[in-house]
Amino acid sequence: MRPPFSLGRLFLCYPDMGLRIGASILLSSIPGWLRSRRIGFLCHQASLLPWGEHVRIVLKRLLPKELVLLLAPQHGLFGDKQANMIPSGDTSDPFTGLPVISLYGPRLAPTPEHLEQIDVLLVDLQDMGCRVYTYIWTLLLTLKACAQTGTEVVILDRPNPLGRVVEGPMLEEDFFSFVGLFPLPLRHGLTMGELARFFCAQLALDVELRVVPVEGWAGEYFIETGLPWIKPSPNLPDFFSALVYPGQVLLEGTNLSEGRGTTSPFLIFGAPYLRIKELSSRLPMRDIIWWQALAFEPTFDKWQGKSCFGFYLQVRRWREYRPVLTTLCLLREILALHEEFSWRRPPYEFTWHHWPFDVIVGNSSLREALESQVEPEELTILCEKGIREFCEKVRPFLIYENYAC
Repeated sequence: MRPPFSLGRLFLCYPDMGLRIGASILLSSIPGWLRSRRIGFLCHQASLLPWGEHVRIVLKRLLPKELVLLLAPQHGLFGDKQANMIPSGDTSDPFTGLPVISLYGPRLAPTPEHLEQIDVLLVDLQDMGCRVYTYIWTLLLTLKACAQTGTEVVILDRPNPLGRVVEGPMLEEDFFSFVGLFPLPLRHGLTMGELARFFCAQLALDVELRVVPVEGWAGEYFIETGLPWIKPSPNLPDFFSALVYPGQVLLEGTNLSEGRGTTSPFLIFGAPYLRIKELSSRLPMRDIIWWQALAFEPTFDKWQGKSCFGFYLQVRRWREYRPVLTTLCLLREILALHEEFSWRRPPYEFTWHHWPFDVIVGNSSLREALESQVEPEELTILCEKGIREFCEKVRPFLIYENYAC
């Protein structure tokens, strides 16, 4: 016979890391305001507790009648869908039997009909700290929908894997898309809980919002937290792929492979035309990164089945590494050496009227600067524009220490 479930016993079995995520805190002692209410849960495959059990499974066990609905962001509940306009359909969860409402495909936000089924919506999504990572925009659209129906929202917060460092450029309003619906830096340094507070205030959303904060987190990078890495989407299999992502995601707006279709997405990049011998002497940040020359053959996406030449990024000093500026400087050198280089054409993330690179970066001035071969110092200035003002605006909504801005 299976022994009675004891969350406290599980806490005792797991090593004390001095850090507790929001979900662990909520489930260790279910608050009275959550009992006897119809609960919806926005989650994905990375919504795991530190010992490896999924939050929805424990939640259903503790509140079997209250949990009635699951919602899933881009990539689906189990993270089986690839990126960029590959939708997920509504389905049901084989473990709990609950309906799963997709928020990437048939719709991008819950409808009033969905929210009428619940009284409170729990949100537990592992974000990547990068503006173009869509989970924060699913959160924003969900907050707007809940404001319309009077549905309470509770954020079960998690650490920002990339710590508290902020990097531009800022998103300009003309380039709003589903990878940017509000002006943020490309690397924002915030958690989902902080962003929810910021969005509600800035957009005057009349929504009852609670945040269950992380205990014991002071801005450390994910690799320092002791938490297990569960890939939040198919192409971020480890911490270092996430570390380079805010920069290497810019390659999605070019005809360079960003490593999709390989075992090391975003850590690998290249193309059949890349002249790696000439490029190797011009690579940026060589005191911080080992650029390992290689050849690879993507099994899907750009250059599928073609032999590509490129590099593998091994970040040696990740605290000093600035992914956005590094990739911009890299692109500057690639443009100078290769006539075969080109910008990807639309569409990109439901946007048909802007260059995908501009959508990702958040403006057109950086692409034009790269084409003009401006010096790296000018790229730095363009990236820092508006950052100081943003940091002052967001400061009242911070929950954690050491916001490096």
